[in-house]
Amino acid sequence: MSDQRQQNLTRLREDAAFDVVVIGGGVNGIGVYRELALQGLRVLLVERNDFASGCSAAPSRMIHGGLRYLENGEFDLVRESLQERDALLRNAPHMVRPLPTVIPITSVFSGVLNAAASFVGWQGKPSSRGAVPIKLGLTLYDWVTRKRRILPKHHFNSANRTRTDWPELTTKATRSAVYYDAQITHPERLCVEMIRDMQAAAPDCVALNYAEMTRDGETHTITDRRSGKTIPVEPKVIVNATGAWLDDTVQAFGSGANEKMVSGTKGSHLIIDNPTLLQALGGHMVYFENTDGRVCIVFPYQGKVLAGSTDIRVDKAARVRCEPEEFDYILGSLQLVFPGVEIEADQVVFSYSGIRPLPRSDQDFTGRISRGHYTRRLDGKVPQFCMIGGKWTTFRAFGEQTGDEVLAVLGTTRRTSTLGLAIGGGVQFPDDPITLQSRLVDEFHVTHDRAQHLVEHYGSQADDVALFCQSFLDTPLIVDCPYTVAEIIWLMHTEFVETLSDIVLRRTPLAITGQISEALLDRLGRIFVEERQLSPQEITDQKETLIHELSEFFGVSAATLTARNKERRTECV
Repeated sequence: MSDQRQQNLTRLREDAAFDVVVIGGGVNGIGVYRELALQGLRVLLVERNDFASGCSAAPSRMIHGGLRYLENGEFDLVRESLQERDALLRNAPHMVRPLPTVIPITSVFSGVLNAAASFVGWQGKPSSRGAVPIKLGLTLYDWVTRKRRILPKHHFNSANRTRTDWPELTTKATRSAVYYDAQITHPERLCVEMIRDMQAAAPDCVALNYAEMTRDGETHTITDRRSGKTIPVEPKVIVNATGAWLDDTVQAFGSGANEKMVSGTKGSHLIIDNPTLLQALGGHMVYFENTDGRVCIVFPYQGKVLAGSTDIRVDKAARVRCEPEEFDYILGSLQLVFPGVEIEADQVVFSYSGIRPLPRSDQDFTGRISRGHYTRRLDGKVPQFCMIGGKWTTFRAFGEQTGDEVLAVLGTTRRTSTLGLAIGGGVQFPDDPITLQSRLVDEFHVTHDRAQHLVEHYGSQADDVALFCQSFLDTPLIVDCPYTVAEIIWLMHTEFVETLSDIVLRRTPLAITGQISEALLDRLGRIFVEERQLSPQEITDQKETLIHELSEFFGVSAATLTARNKERRTECV
């Protein structure tokens, strides 16, 4: 068990009275935890597994205004999303960066009546979008941000310009449009950074992963799932931020809501190692339609290519994976836009899937289900606020909305706004990251590649990591690995790490970028043994759990991990 966890459990035992308990440590739960902690309340955040390990770890990794929401008439949602996109570009520039996006256009007027159809209740799939509706949508997109523009306006390209810039793009594209949104490189890490920020800003608050709250009569109890020990707690208010599991949580707490509030859809994505496809993208995301009317995406991601996604109704919340038919669906969609690029199944180095916790809906076409958000209050001796819907981009706005409702119940006024508040390594992050990289090279005598790695992963906090690593005989985990032994130890000391899975799947991109191998896993295991004094059986259990996770939920088999040993030099240094 980490020292951080021991300290948090001690604080919990010493004072179990909280103004608010937030159940659910995904991005929405962490967002409202941050909001309330900054208003001077004592808040407890409880997550059953690791922070940001559910749907929050499985987004499309886009931070966007939601261009297609205009078609559903959700103008307020688009306005809010664009505000939050721009706020994240300013507040987390080390992880949220502009993403130029190209839309292949194959017709002129098709899809003009899509929005009108939705207004009169049509629930079927929309028609293919042509140049006219795309132009109208992008013009509205630009108009919403006209007073605070930080990204370029959209523009249209002729057939010749389209062919010049994207020679591999389908010849059916007679023209193209380019606009800007944003992407997030490490969504799980940004969640952890917000929790770390609250450690400093609100030390009376507690965030605990691998813990669960239950209710027995009027008694609320926290169970530490690592030790099995229980601690009674006394909340004045509960915020239910369990996403796709919201209805299950309501029932478990006997809160009396009879109808379902959440209607989940499953979205799967692939990470592909295909240099030809990466080059064909030309540094852009391609935003296109599949034959079923579903919008698909493909864009460069950490030296690989991210492609998605599916949108499948889910009746019951559970951990999900990319199924074979979804795998084929996504690969097949890429042939529509890049028909001349050969993409093999074995080039997929990672797949992932999550459940979008959308508001309950009877829409036949899942793309028409709102991505908006709202809260519902369930009364009782301890009132419960249920956070329904939402998406990654709008987590701060959703947290603010929920926070204000909780503040009203507690008779407390807001002290500060988070709209302009930088997150973690985004604090005082320079306009030109090269300046920070150069300073790291000069002050800590690291290579330029090492400095770039630190800045891209930790932002302005790269100094803290470099200083910590300097106190060790710091070496790479294995040859050619960007992570070092001391860096992993720093993560274990500072970022609420409890298991190997936390490191491989969430604190680092070792799994999602296809770097994790059997040899690398063994090296990480030895570090855990030394740092946490684990027994041989304990570390074996953690390895087996992670290997099972990778195989069952991320498309990375034990045989693949072994094969990757042969693809690179793996002798430890």
